[in-house]
Amino acid sequence: MPRTVIVIGGPTASGKSALAVGLAEFFGIEVIGADARQFYRDLPIGTGQPTDEERRGVPHHFIGHLDLDQDMSAATYAREAIPVLHDLLDRHGRAIVVGGSGLYIDALLFELDPLPPAQPKLRAELHALWKKEGLRPLQQELAHLDPGTFRTIDRNNPHRLIRAIEVCRTTGKPLSTQRTGRRPRADLDPVFITLDLPRSELYARIDARVEAMIASGLEEEARHALSHRDRNALNTVGYKELFAHFDGTIDRAAAIALIKQHTRNYAKRQSTWLRRDPHWHWMKPGGIDRAVALVEGHERDRSH
Repeated sequence: MPRTVIVIGGPTASGKSALAVGLAEFFGIEVIGADARQFYRDLPIGTGQPTDEERRGVPHHFIGHLDLDQDMSAATYAREAIPVLHDLLDRHGRAIVVGGSGLYIDALLFELDPLPPAQPKLRAELHALWKKEGLRPLQQELAHLDPGTFRTIDRNNPHRLIRAIEVCRTTGKPLSTQRTGRRPRADLDPVFITLDLPRSELYARIDARVEAMIASGLEEEARHALSHRDRNALNTVGYKELFAHFDGTIDRAAAIALIKQHTRNYAKRQSTWLRRDPHWHWMKPGGIDRAVALVEGHERDRSH
């Protein structure tokens, strides 16, 4: 029996979830989510969680399983997800990992160099700076300390910025240079598949998805979550812009336009992360035949 981990990546709105479900149905296997935005059960619309209809009865793990007052770091995710992944491999021989959070995919599939623990005093100082002066000073400091991380990080996520600065200051070295020692986990056999779309098509998909989320009740979801606005899960595209609208600083149309723009920016960063590694197999969306061939070819190569 193979023990293949089918890893599906790609920028937001590229069709990852549909491909994962199609492959799960074909092979009779299950899906593990690796997208930090999709962990929260009260944020199904803004994070693009697949609906029950879209899942088509395929079991999904680590999607919509946390409350808003809970946090999950990449390291914690890996500790919790690895036993689930091995259980699925023991039972089915294959499993699917799908998501757009590169950090969480890496944490699950690679042995990463350890990073220093949180520094509460420094973190509180940086958090206070963000609350007082906004994102710009954090962005400027990280760009100075670690240009490599600054190019790929979600620059609109204060918690990611703060953690990166914290590591740089604590160790005296850029975070990007401390991730060079990652090693594949010896007990996993992954095949990496990512979806590749022309930029114009991807951006059109993003705009259409944002319109669909608004029509599905994203504003109501954001209002319901407003009291948790300082949580990491809500300092993300879709919610920040609506919170600014609720505060009266921008109108509704401007908020929706910014959601589209910031989602396009986020998708570009996701693509940058994917293209840094040669192990990804790029394919066009629209069917599972190419992905099935990649998986079966990988398994044949491994068996020889």
